[in-house]
Amino acid sequence: MLNKFYIKIISIIVELIDHSNKKKIINFFKKFFINDEIVVIDIGAHKGETINLFIKNFNINKIYAFEPNIKLFNSLIKKKKYHDKKIFFFNYGVGMKEEERELNILIDSASSTFNTINLDSDYYKRKNKIVTLLSEKKELFENKQQISIVSLSKKILENQINKIDILKIDTEGFELNVLKGIENYDFKKIRFIYFEHHYDLMINKGYNFSDINELLIKNKFQQKYKLRMKFRKSFEYIYENTNKKI
Repeated sequence: MLNKFYIKIISIIVELIDHSNKKKIINFFKKFFINDEIVVIDIGAHKGETINLFIKNFNINKIYAFEPNIKLFNSLIKKKKYHDKKIFFFNYGVGMKEEERELNILIDSASSTFNTINLDSDYYKRKNKIVTLLSEKKELFENKQQISIVSLSKKILENQINKIDILKIDTEGFELNVLKGIENYDFKKIRFIYFEHHYDLMINKGYNFSDINELLIKNKFQQKYKLRMKFRKSFEYIYENTNKKI
């Protein structure tokens, strides 16, 4: 019981810390979407934080939300406030291609990742100490789940999605994999790409921010916003499609 209570307290503290950042992100998008109905794809829906923000602040046409963690996915689909024809949930990971991967689930579920974790990194050791301080568990790792991965372009085709106003990606070091699973013609359907990038060494990503930037520039996107996340070596970025009006 103490373990669950402690993790809940940490989650609340993190949400409070991130509140000002989220407000800035929302204000950025409000400059472009006032009364328009928007289509959002949320990759890494987690507990519905982004869904809640967009429902509260924008006129939603549709939200397509992807959450690979089966426990979190089941929690999302049980929430009555999401029982709406405008919101569609998918229990998949999103990546370059169809495959099976193990999801490393951490006590701090927001940090769960498909990548391996550098247990010797200072960031991991510091986070492990904080998160497990009053917990019965002394390691961040909780368990692993076998997850089906799909490419975003496949789901865009299956769901006949013709435009995407905001593509949000928060996949703990898997962001480049998600982007590589988007075909060139589908990039043209996207107006904004909003994602998080970690500069700490806890997650072995296998790529750098420059790789993401290069891929997005190649597909006619330009960086429009950059925001540092408090107390972390992480930034949130927003890129806009400059190829044409969506």
